[in-house]
Amino acid sequence: MKPYPFTAVVGMPDLRLALVLSSISPAVGGVLVRGEKGTAKSTMVRALAGLLPGVDVVDACRFSCDPVEPDPACPDGPHAEGSPAHRRPARLVELPVGAAEDRVIGSLNLERALADGVTDFQPGLLAAAHRGLLYVDEVNLLHDHLVDTLLDAAAMGRATVEREGVSVSHAARFVLIGTMNPEEGELRPQLLDRFGLTVEVASSRDPELRVEVVRRRLAYEADPDGFAGQYAAADAELAADIEAAQRLLPSVKLPDDALRQIAEVCASFEVDGMRADIVTARTAVAHAAWAGRTEVTTDDVRVAARLALPHRRRRNPFDAPGISEEQLEQALQDAEPEGPGPDDDGPGSGAPPEGEAPPSEGGQEPSGGGQGGDQKPAGAGEAFRARRFEVKGTGEGAAGRRSRAITDNGRTIGVQPAGTKDGHPHLLATVRAAAPHQRSRGRSGAGLVVRPQDLRFARREGREGNLVLFCVDASGSMGARQRMREVKTAVLSLLLDAYQRRDKVGLVTFRASGAELALPPTISVDAAASRLDGLATGGRTPLAEGLLEAARVLRIEAVRDPLRRPLLVVVTDGRATSGADAVQRAKQAAGLLAGNVTSIVMDCESGKMRLGLAAELAEHLGAEHVPVAEVAADTLAGAVRTRISGRAA
Repeated sequence: MKPYPFTAVVGMPDLRLALVLSSISPAVGGVLVRGEKGTAKSTMVRALAGLLPGVDVVDACRFSCDPVEPDPACPDGPHAEGSPAHRRPARLVELPVGAAEDRVIGSLNLERALADGVTDFQPGLLAAAHRGLLYVDEVNLLHDHLVDTLLDAAAMGRATVEREGVSVSHAARFVLIGTMNPEEGELRPQLLDRFGLTVEVASSRDPELRVEVVRRRLAYEADPDGFAGQYAAADAELAADIEAAQRLLPSVKLPDDALRQIAEVCASFEVDGMRADIVTARTAVAHAAWAGRTEVTTDDVRVAARLALPHRRRRNPFDAPGISEEQLEQALQDAEPEGPGPDDDGPGSGAPPEGEAPPSEGGQEPSGGGQGGDQKPAGAGEAFRARRFEVKGTGEGAAGRRSRAITDNGRTIGVQPAGTKDGHPHLLATVRAAAPHQRSRGRSGAGLVVRPQDLRFARREGREGNLVLFCVDASGSMGARQRMREVKTAVLSLLLDAYQRRDKVGLVTFRASGAELALPPTISVDAAASRLDGLATGGRTPLAEGLLEAARVLRIEAVRDPLRRPLLVVVTDGRATSGADAVQRAKQAAGLLAGNVTSIVMDCESGKMRLGLAAELAEHLGAEHVPVAEVAADTLAGAVRTRISGRAA
């Protein structure tokens, strides 16, 4: 069945342009496509491969070496000058989110290496993607060890396998294309910066356009080959245009004025490092070639900045990517060689455009009294570096950076036989297992006679990501604005910490007469921060209901994701005022969680007269009691230093 035609995809001009520019100049660095589910992100990416010109490769080379400039370190080489070659279509290689590291970078045949002394290397997906496209759907869900592998390959243009003293290296230059749904979590900053361009896509709200999308999709499903034939000429014309732009690309000049514009724009948006300037320059050159020009113009720089800078501008951790059109135009204007015209207001005017009100500081609404029993949400302060709280024991969950776990990466703590949980081969343990059987196996040569049952693999300990479930008291006793601001700042800091440690997060709130699941467990820490920001307070304190709702959520999540261990963070002052037996019910609810879940009680009680109810709750939960003022990492370090100083005195 033929793939969906590229030119048949309706709308999304920015995505279409970004993919075309990356195809014209692979040095741009690929494309990250952000958008909600069902917006044809994957459909357009998969259709792109059919537009790319074919590549010449050396015959029988599994690493797609160019016959003109073969890789001198190719494992299938060296290739002599004039080696037989053939032309094949460009590849689109898909990297599954759950792929093993050996499948991505390749693997060594340990049995042959020990028995015959032969380096039998089986190429992985990076080798298959060389000189083509590497596509990662849901790239934000990729495991950390695979992210590190992609970072290394993208930075060096090579993939290197180091296994038990055997080293293999091969070229791995590809156009990296990733798609993601921001609701499912953000991408690690290191990998985010490796994408040259980024595009936000969303489904159209135009009924006519939506009708056309459905009509074409149904026609394709009814007759894929016939539907593709209708757009074959358009796809062929677009492919010819891309090939023509590739031929023109080396002739495009980047004048100093355009370079100055690029530098001015990147400086205006306060991007980190120089990669943004380089990518913007490469994109502008590619756009000029696409337009058939031999010199970069302001229009090329403008288009390049819109695609290359949104995910690189300096921003808060939970801000969505994007750039201001007004700021972009101002930066381009500032880079013009001529001075300001006579009609300009001149420097220092600082006045907002006519008819536009100045923004309020910090983006907060003007203060005012709320109506009814609920109080308006208090904003959070600036996040700080939070303490690292861990789940007790050793788990086996997804790789992360919080609690101890048996993982694919980390320090070696033992060995295990094949079939239990394979990982990296352990050479010494394998040799020890095979050595006693050499005589009975009739060994006569220099190598060992190794059987599959002799293979041993390293057992490694690293860190895992956990489920951090926040159970937040939103009752009236928490309603003082300064107090709630302090609480939200602490929780926001813990959310930032969870983002950095690759945790899932959830949010349960309780107030008035009950509790609710404000955010089901998700890896989208941004969504949790958004729900926290809009959290209102008021009413009584149904502490028992909040704990019971948290217990229910944890039971369900244990079935859905059994290997991900939970960490419960109860944010409260410890009061229970919903009903005559509120305190007793809260103690019973805490008893259900005690011993089953690692818990923390963040004590929000303030003032000179304190009842110590949160500390009592922590005792019933078997939890660690942490005053809200001691959530910061530097606060803990200061307390430790104070205790040490006191002992020394």
